[in-house]
Amino acid sequence: MAGRRGRGRGRRRRDDGVTAVEFIGWVPLLILVALAAIQLGVVGYAAQQAGSAARAAARTAAQEDIEDEYESAGHAAVSEWLTVSIDPVALCGDEATVTARVSIPSVLPFMDAFGSASRTVTMPCD
Repeated sequence: MAGRRGRGRGRRRRDDGVTAVEFIGWVPLLILVALAAIQLGVVGYAAQQAGSAARAAARTAAQEDIEDEYESAGHAAVSEWLTVSIDPVALCGDEATVTARVSIPSVLPFMDAFGSASRTVTMPCD
């Protein structure tokens, strides 16, 4: 029995390290899936920010005394790391309509063309 124990100690099993190699093979896929999930969240956040910018700009444009400040109100409603453009569709007659476009930044290194999220809001004028 002592001979068996001594003989098995010096010998390594053939499958030592297989788990580590398999894990290393899965890591790029796991990172890609995590980045895709983060990108999906960024797209949703940009769409939400476009709605906030359009609402703030339309609300400001609908007020008679500060009609010219609608663009700065739309920019102030968006996070600083996002770029937004505010386009007036119609400013106060009966209502003010404003469209906000927020460009969607890319998290994935090989995809840059996510475009922009846009929202249009109409508010009645005072």
